[in-house]
Amino acid sequence: MALLNVVLSFATLFFTLGLDQAYVREFHEADNKSLLLKTTVVPGLILLVATLAVSLIFGPLLSKIIFGLDSIGVSWLLAIALFCSFLSRFLSLVLRMNERGLAFSMSQLLPKAFLLVIILFFLLFDFAKTFECLLLANTLAIMLAFSIFAWNTRSEWYQSFFEKVNILQLQKMLSFGFPLILGGLAFWGMTSLDRILLSRWSSYSELAIYSVSVSFAAAATIFQSVFSTVWAPMVYKWASKDEGYDKITMVGRYTVLFVVIIFCLAGMLSWVISFFLPAQYSSVQWILVACLAYPLFYILSETTVVGIGIARKSAYSMLACILALLVNITCNFFLIPSFGAAGAASSTAVSFWAFLVFRTEFSIYVWKSLPRFRMYIYTLLAVIGSIIGSLKQASAAPYIYCFWFGLLLFCIFDYRHEVKMSINKIAKTISHYS
Repeated sequence: MALLNVVLSFATLFFTLGLDQAYVREFHEADNKSLLLKTTVVPGLILLVATLAVSLIFGPLLSKIIFGLDSIGVSWLLAIALFCSFLSRFLSLVLRMNERGLAFSMSQLLPKAFLLVIILFFLLFDFAKTFECLLLANTLAIMLAFSIFAWNTRSEWYQSFFEKVNILQLQKMLSFGFPLILGGLAFWGMTSLDRILLSRWSSYSELAIYSVSVSFAAAATIFQSVFSTVWAPMVYKWASKDEGYDKITMVGRYTVLFVVIIFCLAGMLSWVISFFLPAQYSSVQWILVACLAYPLFYILSETTVVGIGIARKSAYSMLACILALLVNITCNFFLIPSFGAAGAASSTAVSFWAFLVFRTEFSIYVWKSLPRFRMYIYTLLAVIGSIIGSLKQASAAPYIYCFWFGLLLFCIFDYRHEVKMSINKIAKTISHYS
């Protein structure tokens, strides 16, 4: 089912035409939000339905292309899953932008919860353990989740039926959204090519080590997901009231502090992982820190890239992704053949630091200057430490542990005001609920 998830995410990225991001950008400045919803949904929906209709005319064509199976039933199940996933993407944004936090959180959890329940039901009643049944379970879960999203947003999408698409507004939004498709594809390459190149230029044992390291680092994607969900709507809301700059710079300082602390703690404590893994995965403890660069630098770049969205210059967002992808490919070319999984992890760290720099500088170019010198210094030091740890591993262990401890102390001292404010805030929150 990993292939199904790739197909669904890729199709959603492609068929939304970047208009999902345009919806987020324009929401707080739109007088008619029902019209905005219809304008963003209709173009991609027409393209998706037309594509699915043509493919289904040829029977099992869709199933053959995606899964290599000659099955009309599989084609129909996949088409239904694609259709519901596409609409669910926009309906979840309606919940997100209307600040219905609980409903939006449920929109992220329900598909997985429904899938688990359906699979347990199939096992209980002894359904055939085939690919078709597993695909059916996934499709039913997606349909059920879509039904709940549709019910929770019924007033918004029902009102949009009576609106007429504004062609001029659509053209403006397409010019904003289209570069984001290409940028999204480049970003997908940054997060996927390392595994493909490892399998080609190294060994499957190195690929396994790298995959385990990425799985541990994926814990940080929880912070990435939560931050990205809350941050974009909040920034555009501030921008609509012309009050965002000071708040953005403040959040940026706290985010740098958070990112560096996580890097340092991971660098000092990653040895704990070795107690839970077989001996052949001992290098995971060293590679893990570099793998954290993806979620942590992505979070940090979200605080600095806001100028591109506010200025509606999304072509620069696309350019940042493409340039970072080129850095990623170049580093992988030189490092993977010699260092395997450690080389792939180091390439990830370098390319996502470049991604952070490109997004920040392009945002400043099209919007306003942001304080960034300290951010670049601390993040570059984190990259250097993670790369040395990945490539030298146990031979440099004493120096690496001292490096992370020293960086942690220096960062806390340098950001002592933010540390003090954070401690006071946490103390007040605890006392409020105690």
